[in-house]
Amino acid sequence: MSQTISDKVRWTTADLELLPDNGDRYEIIDGELFVTWAAHWNHQEVCGNICIELNNWSQKTGLGESVISPGVIFTDVDCVIPDVVWISNERLAILLDEAGHLTAAPELIVEVLSPGADNQTRDRDLKLRLYSVRGVQEYWIVNWRLQQIEVYRREQASLRLIATLLSNDELTSPLLPGFSCSVAQIFA
Repeated sequence: MSQTISDKVRWTTADLELLPDNGDRYEIIDGELFVTWAAHWNHQEVCGNICIELNNWSQKTGLGESVISPGVIFTDVDCVIPDVVWISNERLAILLDEAGHLTAAPELIVEVLSPGADNQTRDRDLKLRLYSVRGVQEYWIVNWRLQQIEVYRREQASLRLIATLLSNDELTSPLLPGFSCSVAQIFA
């Protein structure tokens, strides 16, 4: 007997409450459950470096905030935990729920790649499509092993790859006026 799409289990945010609190990270994309383990030390270090750079700029400008690993609940069947987000003060004031989760897209999402084909497919395909549909303005995919950053920006209602930055490049963004950071600094 073959399984049809309607036979598949569709996970929701309510189902997450039934899962063990064992340190794993649970994400749901289009009703499919993804479980991730603790990330590599270098992965976490890069997340911290990006957040520091975004926080330094945010403190100088007062325009927003960046956070590591926030919950973003787009719908009951689309909830994710990006590695880093930056959100403007205006959006934060209306999108943060009582449980401390974002209920719609921040302006910028950063995912740092973890090894493995499944992880890379999730960040490069599933999350790219989800973030594009949900209105993220900019998406950075960071590869700490290759020390490069792919920058996707919203063009004509979807996220498009506009640059692949290497260690000798500068990371800037039209979302963040005056923000500039050496890509090498992210991987230092």
